[in-house]
Amino acid sequence: MRTKIFVGIMVAMLLIPFLIAEARVTEVIITSTESPTFGGLSFDSVGQYEKLVGIVKGELDPNDPLNAGIVNIDKAPRNTRGFVEYNADIYIFKPVNLKKGNGRILYDVLNRGNKGAHSTYNNGLGGNNPTTEDDAGIGFLMRQGYVFMWSGWQGSYYIPGQYSQALVGSGGDRMFIRLPSAPVQGVNREEFIPDEASRNIKYVDAIKIIGNLSYPAADMNPALATLTIREHQADARQTPAGMTWQYLNNLQIEIMRPAGFDDGAIYEFIYPSKDPVVYGVAFASTRDALSFLRYEVYDDAGRPNPLAPEGILSIEKVYGYGASQSGRYLKNLIYEGFNQDENGRMVFDGAISHIGGSRDNWLNFAFAQPGCWSRQHETHFQVNDQFPFTYKVLYDPISGLTGGLLVKCAATGTCPKIMQTDTELEMYQARASLVYTDTMGNDITLPENVRAYEFTACQHSANSSTAPGNCKYLRNPLDYRPLQRALLVALDEWVTYGTKPPDNQHPTRASGTLVTSANVGFPNIPGVTYTGLYNWLRLTNYNVQPPAEYAYYPVFLPKVDSDGNGVAGIRLPEVEVPLATYTGWNLRAPGYAENDLCSGNGSYFPFAQTKAERLATGDPRPSIEERYPNHGTYVNAVARAVNKLVNKRLLLQEDAVRYKKAAAQGSLGKPQE
Repeated sequence: MRTKIFVGIMVAMLLIPFLIAEARVTEVIITSTESPTFGGLSFDSVGQYEKLVGIVKGELDPNDPLNAGIVNIDKAPRNTRGFVEYNADIYIFKPVNLKKGNGRILYDVLNRGNKGAHSTYNNGLGGNNPTTEDDAGIGFLMRQGYVFMWSGWQGSYYIPGQYSQALVGSGGDRMFIRLPSAPVQGVNREEFIPDEASRNIKYVDAIKIIGNLSYPAADMNPALATLTIREHQADARQTPAGMTWQYLNNLQIEIMRPAGFDDGAIYEFIYPSKDPVVYGVAFASTRDALSFLRYEVYDDAGRPNPLAPEGILSIEKVYGYGASQSGRYLKNLIYEGFNQDENGRMVFDGAISHIGGSRDNWLNFAFAQPGCWSRQHETHFQVNDQFPFTYKVLYDPISGLTGGLLVKCAATGTCPKIMQTDTELEMYQARASLVYTDTMGNDITLPENVRAYEFTACQHSANSSTAPGNCKYLRNPLDYRPLQRALLVALDEWVTYGTKPPDNQHPTRASGTLVTSANVGFPNIPGVTYTGLYNWLRLTNYNVQPPAEYAYYPVFLPKVDSDGNGVAGIRLPEVEVPLATYTGWNLRAPGYAENDLCSGNGSYFPFAQTKAERLATGDPRPSIEERYPNHGTYVNAVARAVNKLVNKRLLLQEDAVRYKKAAAQGSLGKPQE
């Protein structure tokens, strides 16, 4: 009897791999190792770093409830095991000796195939193949001991004989994922703007545009497609004489430009399309790659986990960071239930979603275009920019829906600690007020695991050139990266020790710092026009093309002081002790759909140097000499502003030293020789 029981147990054990076969990462192939990297630099007690580059392969069970919400996964090709396959690029920086690291992964969500966290946190040179001493910058992530990494989630998909041309630009060491497409047809909408040629335009001149389509035309009969044009986003669509078009192939069209429209004009093309990418697989690929690196020792081929030396797991916590498109990806991944792996384990313990506002990604949809982002002028119609907008569960009387971004993770106990950081630009272009107000315009209390911070008076990207480009005014040069370093430290302390992070820092209705467009209070600066324009949002039906719009959602903007700088939120030393007015808005210049908002750009309006200069132009803002009569006055004011941020844990001591040193070494208020 005991023999029969033993045999039965052995048979059952042999069958287990087949009975519990599950979707997962199947292979992690490291194709290149650079050890040490960053020119051999050693980073405090952590030591040297190395760079690993390779491919991660995975497969998904379309019938698993955790994957069933992926649009069109049921129609995607399957392997012999009945699973849907993908493979993605992977790129990892790690301490040579992992035991000297902090046991944490910082996963940076790629932005159109481009890396960003090393520039954000290290002040490095950026670029997609960091390797030199200069690329290491101040070495913040390395001194902290992080493993920091990327994996492809956006990119080309295979159609027999060709690849889609418009999803992510090739070259430049960008990283990709190879995703399946589904054999279905539908209607797709493209937008072409001549001065945004880098997005999806192959060629543009004064006469014609050659545009790349995101998906191939299902039928190239021109009678089945429509092309319209409008100068400004709010204008009516037109089909003027002189505007003609033709298919060059099923992935490109040629447009002959009509007279009377400038380089900011919006060309909208609606056509029958086919073979959409099963883009929701990207969420699962991120989930499974991080789950493997955190929890598994070997892949299916017996290759070791590169973060489990000698078969010992080294990762204790995983944090996600994403900016703009990537921040929206991270937020949507959590919203759609991908923060637990197929064994119910947590993926991200903490997440920082940066400069996304209340927007979402156009990703887990048929004919997704995740490279688009809604602004007042450009790609205003973003399919997924609809309720819910915030983390708290709310009822929306406009749509009649109830929801919140944390519903799915709350049901499984897998919600991470979340920080959402936005700049003033997102108040204008990304309706960030909807993150902390309901759809009736009232303040809300965010869940305890969520913090929201506004970087006052800043634009979308930090440390920008002031050159106006296609904008009317100088662009905003403020560098808010020191705030990001402090908040990453606060996130780690929150997750690791339960130390409460800094309180929410954003404008509110109750304090009078979150107001309607007409009540912002922007000063009358000579030569500057404040229009109050912002990226409005309406309840929208995307099941028809062009989309049908209904009721407006309330969007509020930050109140400014007499200089034009925002009052609430986190004020950098440059804003607290200003030499200029910095805004989160700019206007398009003549020749580029003048006076619509200028994409992700803020403005920069320097103060007059002297009182006489100010009075001569009629500028109401006190001049620099009136504010800071000598060098010491300015230096002391900067020191007070810096110390205030340090005390609130919004600035690290190392960055405080940098600010004070820069102020002391500057020429402001010093006698001129």
